[in-house]
Amino acid sequence: MEKTKWYFINSGPCSPAYNMALDEALLDWHSEGLIPPVVRFYEWNPATLSIGYFQSVDKEIDMDAIKKLGLGFVRRPTGGRGVLHEHELTYSVIVTESYPDMPATVTEAYRVISEGLLLGFQNLGLDAYFSVPDTEQKRDDLKKPKSAVCFDSPSWYELVVEGRKVAGSAQTRQKGVILQHGAILLDLDEDKLIQTFKFSSDELRERVKASLSKKAVAINKISKNPITIDECKVAFKKGFEDALEIELVEYKLTEEQEMYVQELEAKRYANDEWNFRK
Repeated sequence: MEKTKWYFINSGPCSPAYNMALDEALLDWHSEGLIPPVVRFYEWNPATLSIGYFQSVDKEIDMDAIKKLGLGFVRRPTGGRGVLHEHELTYSVIVTESYPDMPATVTEAYRVISEGLLLGFQNLGLDAYFSVPDTEQKRDDLKKPKSAVCFDSPSWYELVVEGRKVAGSAQTRQKGVILQHGAILLDLDEDKLIQTFKFSSDELRERVKASLSKKAVAINKISKNPITIDECKVAFKKGFEDALEIELVEYKLTEEQEMYVQELEAKRYANDEWNFRK
């Protein structure tokens, strides 16, 4: 039986605003039936702190530190907490809510889409598994995260190796379409990440920093051999194809589509009104 064909876009390093604009544009086009579902891989230039749709810049983010470190900054259209995009492969999946066998609930849809990540990590030789809170306390922790840092704790069905989080994902649903995107860590600069957030005390900052290495880990910290971004792309592309039983077909945007992305970028993600609105 012939597999369903999805588009595959390998964007390479792009600006923070362009990355978020293209993810939203793909959602728009898919909702209008102009393109099939999409798996996209991308990177960030410059390294960037992205924050969740609901986060407060004033309360949680140290913009002086971001400028000093030469980082980009953008607010995502998805929820979740702050992520430092530096040594990583970022993925996005765009698919309709009505896609065959796609669960209606956010949590279960996470599980189905993230099966591609699970197989990707296993393709790299890592013993990855899904995080599922097994006690009332852990479930409460998910509802009330201790800090604004994404990798401070695993959420439902996020990927874990040796008890530590190796990928952080976020999801939104608009116009009948699911957009899930997330960070696959190759390396993690914990000092730099912690510097970008505000804390109520130095003691809390040190506590979160100390706990981060126990809660999050990058691929190259646990892999027997260093893994490159290109090796990641091969492993995770196959992971998504096998998990979702699809064929990924390479796609390049048309000139008209590029113009649409650039307009969306200027209107929203490169706009202070969007990025600093909370």
